[in-house]
Amino acid sequence: MALPDTEKLPVLFIGHGSPLSAVQADRFSDAWLKAGKSLPRPAAVLVISAHWHVRGTFVHAGERPKTLHDFEGFPQELYDQVYPCPGSPAGAEAVVQTAKRVLVKVDREWGLDHGAWVPAKRLFPKADVPMFQLSLDATKPAQFHYDLGRELRPLRRKGVLILASGNIAHNLALMDPMLDANPLDWAVEFDAIVRRSVQKGDHANLVAYGKLGDVARLAVPEPSHYLPLLYALGLREEGEKPSFFAEGFAHASLSMRCIRFG
Repeated sequence: MALPDTEKLPVLFIGHGSPLSAVQADRFSDAWLKAGKSLPRPAAVLVISAHWHVRGTFVHAGERPKTLHDFEGFPQELYDQVYPCPGSPAGAEAVVQTAKRVLVKVDREWGLDHGAWVPAKRLFPKADVPMFQLSLDATKPAQFHYDLGRELRPLRRKGVLILASGNIAHNLALMDPMLDANPLDWAVEFDAIVRRSVQKGDHANLVAYGKLGDVARLAVPEPSHYLPLLYALGLREEGEKPSFFAEGFAHASLSMRCIRFG
């Protein structure tokens, strides 16, 4: 079944942080819950998560995506969680057809990783909206990911709400065990740089984040959690102003900033 023609749907970037937000309410998960109530109902949700970072670009086309517990060392309650939403084979086919310059391969093994289902439990708590994922090609530079985001813009008018899930600053080696620990100076500085650049529409500055010095090196020690932001920026259309529906830091070294376009 083909996707419908619709009004333009929003793009979200979620700073997803710890998977414990699926089972423990905090100020960030509360913000996701509130944001979800303001969203139009989509035909499907396409998730671009930090946790499907592999060689190649794949889109999951399963009818019933698995709930992946791709973490370790957490309470059993978290491993017992299931997010039983339907998949979207039609959405997957639309991605394949829309990405003209990138070979997108169809996958039926993946499912929904915690970068997808943890925020989804707050945004769409009934698990009644079809959801599917696009991988991040770990072999490609930042510009590739931004450009692919731009290429996928037509999906926003095909009933697809796009959720990019990562963290602007994400350094697990320097994190504090306390959720509300004081944020580290470099995390605050890098988050502020990103916010200013997003507000100004200076996407080139954020694609070339490696030129932003030591704060970028500390905030993005490896790219998987940053790349979803570049998809959200690429999907942003001219004139769309950002709204920051959550901000702050978790565990000192994770920016939890969330952004909506449209």
